[in-house]
Parts: sequence; structure tokens; C-alpha cells
Amino acid sequence: MPIIKTVSRAVSQVLQSPGCGCGISIVPVRCIGVSPRQVASDASFHSVSFAETDHPRVLITGGLGQLGVGLAKLLRKRFGKNNVILSDIRKPADSVFYSGPFIYADILDYKNLREIVVNNRITWLFHYSALLSAVGEANVPLARSVNITGLHNVLDIAAEHNLRLFVPSTIGAFGPTSPRDPTPDICIQRPRTIYGVSKVHAELMGEYYHYRYGLDFRCLRYPGIISADSQPGGGTTDYAVQIFHDAIKTGKFQCNLKPDTRLPMMYIDDCLRATLEVMEAPAEALTMRTYNISAMSFTPEELAQEVQKHIPELEVTYIVDKVRQAIADSWPMNFDDRNARRDWGWKHDYDLPELVTTMFSFLGSDSRIAQAN
Repeated sequence: MPIIKTVSRAVSQVLQSPGCGCGISIVPVRCIGVSPRQVASDASFHSVSFAETDHPRVLITGGLGQLGVGLAKLLRKRFGKNNVILSDIRKPADSVFYSGPFIYADILDYKNLREIVVNNRITWLFHYSALLSAVGEANVPLARSVNITGLHNVLDIAAEHNLRLFVPSTIGAFGPTSPRDPTPDICIQRPRTIYGVSKVHAELMGEYYHYRYGLDFRCLRYPGIISADSQPGGGTTDYAVQIFHDAIKTGKFQCNLKPDTRLPMMYIDDCLRATLEVMEAPAEALTMRTYNISAMSFTPEELAQEVQKHIPELEVTYIVDKVRQAIADSWPMNFDDRNARRDWGWKHDYDLPELVTTMFSFLGSDSRIAQAN
């Protein structure tokens, strides 16, 4: 498959933001993996574990974004360091590079991606390469190339080599005509961002490949994800990460959404655990290929009030970004995730108070927090 070199260069330039990644290379890992088989329960998870000899061989694309590094850490703890290969098109920090296998993988380069899967005997693929909502609206042609053309490459390779494929979806896959409170797994979607459109496309193509070619495709619609170890990267829900950094650094936070904008959210540990659990779930337990997952739902004002319990002097102002507000107003206010809870035992661990306390425990030995406590 030919490579559009100008697009690849543009991807490399634009994806310097930490919110998304697309690809990366080094020496192929030579450990041999075998087919996954589920065995006894692991108390660390709400799902089953793998025998020592049955670990999957994992590739993560777009691995330098918000979720990839954390997912690699979780999977390496679960399956062994050398069984999980992180990839992207950007140069990783030393801490990432030396923590486990890391390779260059450009998802727009079909031949290179196929060689990685074959040479490293990959059995599971987590496809995180994407441009997020606000970034995608600023460069629609690039978002279309990365989010759709890249997906097609991944689908074809996964089907050809019998991979178990995970592709994340999002609250952005819904639109203003979708039921918002709550939003069920199956309903009208009609998103109005290229990010959302590309994710609906991914959901439907994955389901099609499952029924047409037998591809083991699995997908979760993530709510807004909050984590302490990554900077905001162009997403509409990123205010919920920025507030912690600003509260510690300056004691002042300027929110770009209205104070009463309610959106579903989740702490990153719950998100990563859900991703592993749905991948480990027995195929016969899954009644659908794409599931909503959720943990909590709050507004900027409610989050600010909880943060102010730790830093009472925090000053919050609201200067609304019209583009982000329009996107947020078209998204769900609450996710209905009953099917995930029923089919494969999903349950979250973090509500809003636990989320805020945990974020500050990672970010703040700052004097403001010490004084407040």
C-alpha cells in the first residue's frame, strides 16, 4: 500500500501534543508468544488472568498519548515486560524508552505496520492512534487520514493475522440528536466532529469485520479520562485535568466550558483496567462489540468545589470557548453502561471525591495543599 509522504510528515509535525500519537521502531523483540487462554482469577482485577506460558504478544499504536504509556505499564505487569511493545511516530522520553520494548510504527505505512506484527508475532493490538476532538477540528484532512485511513490499515492487518483488536471509542461518537441523560449503547449517534464521525466509523467497521471476517474486535466508548501523569492534549474534557495543574501552580483556573456543562468522566486507572478486562473477557460473554463504560458524571462547577476542599483559595473563572462548548453540548451527560456491567462484570473504583484526592496525591506536595490540609 503506497504511503502519502506529505501526510506522514504532517502527522509527525502536528502530533507533538501529548493527546495523541501515531506510531514508532527499534530492535524487534524475540520472545515467542502463544494463543491466549483464560485461567484462574487474579485478585487485582475484576476478570480472569493468564497462565505464565499463555501471555499474549501485544502492540500498542499511538502509545505516547494520554493512555498508551499507562496501558503498557499495566500490561507489562500482567503479561511480562517483553510481551508488550509500545509504538508511536515521536521520540519517547528516556523513562519510556528504557521501561520496555519501543518501536517506530506509522499507522499510515501499511507495509511497516504489517512487518511489525509478523516479526514480533503480535496477537493483541491496541489501536490508540487518533487526533482528538478540538485538534481534529483544526485539521480535518489530517484527522481523516489518521483516524480513518490508519484504522483501515489496522483492520486489514488484524483480520489477516487473526489478532484480537481493541479500538477505543468516545462520548464524541454521539451527537446533539442522541439521548443525553442517559445515553444507551445503541441509539442514534450523528456526531458533528471529524473525531466523532471517525469513531462511529471505527465502531461500525469493527463490527462489520467481526461478522464478515471473524475478527475479534472489541471497543469501549470512553468518557472523559482524567490522569495525573499527562498534560492536556486537545480534548474537550481536558479542563478536568488542567484544573489540578493550575490549582497547584497558580491558584487560579480559567475554564473554557460553562459551569453547568455535565459530562461523564473516569479516572485513568479505571479506564485502563476496563480496557484490559474487556480484552480478557470470554468471547461468548460479549453480546456486542462496542460498550459504553462510565464511572461518574460532573460539571466544571462541581469539580471546582471538590478541588476547593483541598485548595480553598482556588479562584475559578469561566471564559467559554465556543468550539469546545458546542462539542460538549452535543455529547452525553451520563453514560448507560449496564450492558458492560452485566456481560463482563465492569465496575468502577473511583467516584469524584476519590478522583480529586488521588490526583492531588500524585501532583501535590505543594505548599498550598499542605496549608489547606
